[in-house]
Amino acid sequence: MSDSAPDTPDSSSRRDELDREYGIERLVDDPTLHEPVMIVMLTGWIDAAGAAAAATDQLTRACESSPILSFDDDTYVDYRARRPTMELRDGLNTNLDWATIEMRAGRSPGGRDVLFLVGPEPDMAWRRFGRAVATLATEFGVRQMVGLGAYPFAAPHTRPARLSVSSPSSDMLAAVSFARSSVDVPAGMAGVLEHALHAQKIPSIGIWAQVPHYVSAMEYPAASVALLEGLEEVTGISIEALGLRAEVDTQRNRLDRMIAEKPENEAMLRQLEELHDLAPSESEDDEVEELELRSGDELAAEIQEFFKDQP
Repeated sequence: MSDSAPDTPDSSSRRDELDREYGIERLVDDPTLHEPVMIVMLTGWIDAAGAAAAATDQLTRACESSPILSFDDDTYVDYRARRPTMELRDGLNTNLDWATIEMRAGRSPGGRDVLFLVGPEPDMAWRRFGRAVATLATEFGVRQMVGLGAYPFAAPHTRPARLSVSSPSSDMLAAVSFARSSVDVPAGMAGVLEHALHAQKIPSIGIWAQVPHYVSAMEYPAASVALLEGLEEVTGISIEALGLRAEVDTQRNRLDRMIAEKPENEAMLRQLEELHDLAPSESEDDEVEELELRSGDELAAEIQEFFKDQP
């Protein structure tokens, strides 16, 4: 719990009641946390190139996080949609690996307490889950929530990955330099949590990396690094992630070589660069949409084949 809120018999009884209502199983009774930041990355919604998952993996390891609680699988997960993985070895059913939503606690290299909400996005009971996380955030004294995500966009790999933002708070939007969009799209659980925590007066924000549409089906470390840098801007939390950063240059060089093999790919890249350099933020221009539809699928297939042949 928050180090500023001592436990009492009444509060403990109320907590147990809420745990039963929300399907919370505590693995650590009273974690000592001081004004933690909560980082949210739930799989199942948009995460182009797995960029947010890769960034979160780097963060959980750098912060040496460990589980402090989990959420009841049967309450929130539809195992017909997310069937457990059966580990079969020479006919022997050795194990079932169940998808589980959990909260982990750690500390950044700079000494900031961090909570991670990770696992699959709930398949059901979204409002209940939102109330559960908001209740936990209040109990643990969370001072800020940051969701991480990534989506495909008509952007060139030769430019730094841009970040866009979502938040219910105009104050949060004013405090960051990220691009803003005006669009109606299906929401993920991270968007629900933005509102749930905002209602508890906890500043909440989503950071989204733009991934070049032609590489969105493969790993794209540049977007993961951009998310880490965006997180640092918002929270002050910084990690080295040296291996991930080294992969940025390696992949950039491989993509450059592949693009250079065909003049039509180079022409498409030049168009993307021009559009990117002209537009300070996201564009809904017809030219961008036409370029993406004309070139994205074909080039993505070529790139995947190219990488398959690389050592």
